[in-house]
Amino acid sequence: MGNKDGASLAFSELRKESQDLYNRIHSIAEDADFVDQVYQSYPRLPLIPNMRCGAWYTDPDTASNERAYFKSTDGHTGNWSFNLRRPNLHVLPLICAHAGLLLVDSTRAGKRMPDALSKTVPIWCAVMNRAVLKTAPNINVDADAWNTKLYTPPGVVSAQEHDQIEQKLDGWADDLAASFYVLPKLQHPLRPIWITPSTTIFPKFPKTDAERRFYPIICISASKQVLDGMERRVTGFSYIQGSGDDHELWSMGLTPTQFWKHKQTLLNANRNELPTLVQALTSSSNTQSTHTNSNSSFHPTSIHHIHGRLSICTTDDIPSSLNDEFAAVYLTNADQAPPALKDHPHVLYIQTPRGKKGQHHFLHSVLPQTMPFILHHLQNTRRICIACETGTDTSIGVALAALTKFFDNSGKFCDEHEYEREGVLSKDNIKTRLHWIITSCPQANPSRTTLKRVNEFLLSPPEFLISPPKLLPPSGVPTSSRERETISIPETMP
Repeated sequence: MGNKDGASLAFSELRKESQDLYNRIHSIAEDADFVDQVYQSYPRLPLIPNMRCGAWYTDPDTASNERAYFKSTDGHTGNWSFNLRRPNLHVLPLICAHAGLLLVDSTRAGKRMPDALSKTVPIWCAVMNRAVLKTAPNINVDADAWNTKLYTPPGVVSAQEHDQIEQKLDGWADDLAASFYVLPKLQHPLRPIWITPSTTIFPKFPKTDAERRFYPIICISASKQVLDGMERRVTGFSYIQGSGDDHELWSMGLTPTQFWKHKQTLLNANRNELPTLVQALTSSSNTQSTHTNSNSSFHPTSIHHIHGRLSICTTDDIPSSLNDEFAAVYLTNADQAPPALKDHPHVLYIQTPRGKKGQHHFLHSVLPQTMPFILHHLQNTRRICIACETGTDTSIGVALAALTKFFDNSGKFCDEHEYEREGVLSKDNIKTRLHWIITSCPQANPSRTTLKRVNEFLLSPPEFLISPPKLLPPSGVPTSSRERETISIPETMP
């Protein structure tokens, strides 16, 4: 019994140390130094973080403003995917302009590199290369010489897994080629290259286009591989592999932006005073006024396919006063909104609960309230900005529903009664309009739950939507046979 208690206590202490803010901050700084070393070796290539944790390791003063989102789960064994919700097309012009890219990510728990870099990015490169040939048959290259092979890091991805992924590439390329997305005419195919802290010699690449055979996508796995996840440093901290992961568990609200802004101050603080310093920094950031911008500096992200009639932003971006050109949907979890916005005649303010209650509220309250508001202001030729706290999830769901209901396939605004006829709306309509959004707003990252609620709202029998919430059981599960027929979103749907 004593041995068990001792082991449990040791494990508890180890876990506490792994979440220690001091250890995390200093580990990130060590990894960021390695990333900067790689960047100095390729100063002509743009440096971008892979979201979410890549931002901890990339200095905003040297990194590009772009962000990529290659999700590790799209590379998990047996779950490989080229996800049309995350096509990352916005980084292709950057790659073409600079003949390559530096992409930063990290991983924890003793792995050499994250699945995002070892499999998701290789899948993306191979699918993109194949789709470009399918959509640009007159490309100015020898198609036989255009390299569409799958490249994965040896020793990380097994030959069997490599072959299983390769069998799926053509199907994914067909889906991409058939989508709304427009692919650029690449001069060279994409090819992933991997660099980790154990890399002894950085590869060299041709400097002229005539010598070039591919665009290198250099995947930088920032953290040193540590088998037990932790190493002692003589400078007084324990190095933790992949410290930027799951920052909600250790950061006390500190963000990558705040870390880089106050990096030296944070690193100079001792272990005892660091939590107080972080608390002061995050508190100061939260109490600063977020609604001091004016209409002249108000630049929400417009959806290009409909000429910017709908746009997306965060709630912090909306100015305290809107001119007559704009109307806004303001979705927030906060208890209060600025009074000037809450009472504004062109602002629809909706407080949204979190968690499962929020999912039910989104379907039965948010979407039914926002659609008439958006239609009214579209009819009055106003531009509508849809805002949620992140600008990436709930606002995207509302915009997706509005695009499907009020705009035809060419992007033309239609009166609801003119366009919304029986049988007109379909999953393909919704999927295409999601691609419109992602093309204009690469940061869009709606959850599967949000997309499922949009599908239910647009495609379900009317009585399911108009029934007041009290008619549903507490779990939110429909009770009538017709309600059970509501269309759910399959795993392959965006």
